[in-house]
Amino acid sequence: MSEQFRDRLPRLAALSARILGWRPNDFWTATPAELAMSLADPADPVAAPMGRDELNTLMERDSHG
Repeated sequence: MSEQFRDRLPRLAALSARILGWRPNDFWTATPAELAMSLADPADPVAAPMGRDELNTLMERDSHG
C-alpha cells in the first residue's frame, strides 16, 4: 500500500522545524510547493529560481501561442 501525503505530515513537520526552524504555524500556512522548495537541494537545477532571460523566453512563447 502506498503511503498517503497525510501519513507523511508528521515527518515533514518535524523536518521543517528541525532543518528550517519553522514553527507549527509556518508549516501549516506553507504550500506544498513552498515546503518542497525550502527542503530542496540548492544545487538541484529544478529548485533554482527562474532567471529573467528564461521568463522573457516563456513570455515570448506565450504571446505567440
